[in-house]
Amino acid sequence: MIGGISSGRNWGARMREYESQGMRLVFLENEAIRIGINADRGSEVFECCYKPRDLDLAPRFRDGMRPLGTIAASPTPELAFIDLYSGGWQEVCPNGGAPCTYQGIRFGQHDEVWRLAWDYELIEDDPKVVAVALSVAAQRVPLRLRKEIRLRAGTARVEIKETLENLSGAGLDVMWGHHLAYGPPFLQEACRITLPPGAEVITHDVPIDPAGRRVVAGRFPWPKLPSPGGGTVDLSVVPKHGTESDIVYLTGFTEGWYEMVRPDDGLRLRVEWDLHTMPYLWFWQEFGASQIHPWYGGLYAVGLEPFSSYPTNGLEEAAANGTALKMAPHASRAFHLGLEVCDG
Repeated sequence: MIGGISSGRNWGARMREYESQGMRLVFLENEAIRIGINADRGSEVFECCYKPRDLDLAPRFRDGMRPLGTIAASPTPELAFIDLYSGGWQEVCPNGGAPCTYQGIRFGQHDEVWRLAWDYELIEDDPKVVAVALSVAAQRVPLRLRKEIRLRAGTARVEIKETLENLSGAGLDVMWGHHLAYGPPFLQEACRITLPPGAEVITHDVPIDPAGRRVVAGRFPWPKLPSPGGGTVDLSVVPKHGTESDIVYLTGFTEGWYEMVRPDDGLRLRVEWDLHTMPYLWFWQEFGASQIHPWYGGLYAVGLEPFSSYPTNGLEEAAANGTALKMAPHASRAFHLGLEVCDG
């Protein structure tokens, strides 16, 4: 232990903290699931292991997490996030996606809370439920983010409650989202993604991979879209390794949830989230076709990411298209998300 914060037991819902390469790691655990949180890398969830099947849901890339001080010799705003990306799930605020300049501030990729150290404290500690609260103040904009992550005994469900606060007397435009991505061993070819009826797909305007894209640009009903080569693509089915990369934006939700089911054993993931604050779902697809930087064919993953705004071009464009989250002076905004693994 590094700070003396521990549940002091090895059963029921519990919490432990450790140090690795100088980074503070927090684990929430019960008999069904273990969540690993890196407080020094933006409260990143680097592990979500379903224990009965020993399956980690979160993707892994490279050799694992590196401290934020481990950066390329010539760092750039465009590459800072990618240089350190090792998989897992990241909090994104106030800039989503590509670097941009907005109101005189130069934001990097997904800047900025992902790269900040967060404070944390144990706020519930009982064999029936354990919870940790993490918080951070942004550096470039007057925002504070507080997040509670809660795990109850006897379930494979993680609950997250958040508050984003404008600390200033000025109105702020913000992009806020959760970079939830999934990879092997949980993710398999032919995994099926289910959304509420009526969802629509807005494609990204240009390909994200020089090799091409899966779908034709436009707006279409979920899940079948025209393919550039003719025919249709069913986005609800995870394709084979080597399929083209793409990103689209899902909207038109009447309820905030999605499910993903594995084909071989029926294991099901369900995510529920607050549509009022995050009405969009980014669907990032990287199946090993990208043979150039940064993936070099080495990543097989999908992202299903609740977001306040779109597209992945940065805050400047989200403000221009009217999807940026409006934070009034001294106002706060709440958000909640639940993630559950269901067996059988």
